[in-house]
Amino acid sequence: MKKDMVFEYKMVIVAREDLRLSPGKLAAQVAHAAVACALDTKKQNPRWFNKWQNEGGKKAVVKVNSEEDFYPLKEKAEQLKIATYVVEDAGLTEIPPGTKTVLGIGPAPENLIDQVTGDLPLL
Repeated sequence: MKKDMVFEYKMVIVAREDLRLSPGKLAAQVAHAAVACALDTKKQNPRWFNKWQNEGGKKAVVKVNSEEDFYPLKEKAEQLKIATYVVEDAGLTEIPPGTKTVLGIGPAPENLIDQVTGDLPLL
């Protein structure tokens, strides 16, 4: 991959800041969302998936304050035909079962993803 390559596709994972998950727990939740979204996009929009993968699979993790912040983002992404996935924890370690921890969005063209998550701060 060229050093000056322009990335046109990305995936964004939105994490809840209010849960204060340990770094390892957060990493696992982000991974669950990334895998689910990638598989869904590969099935529903293989062109987007292939372009994203061929560019190196760009991902970003951003933050919101609470679970309620997920739903407008999810709705907007779905209106734009972008894959979404909300991870619900099994409750075996740090948090109660069913806790919604992260929202995966994409992969999709950056100009679409940015309409959904472009104003959110990086985690």
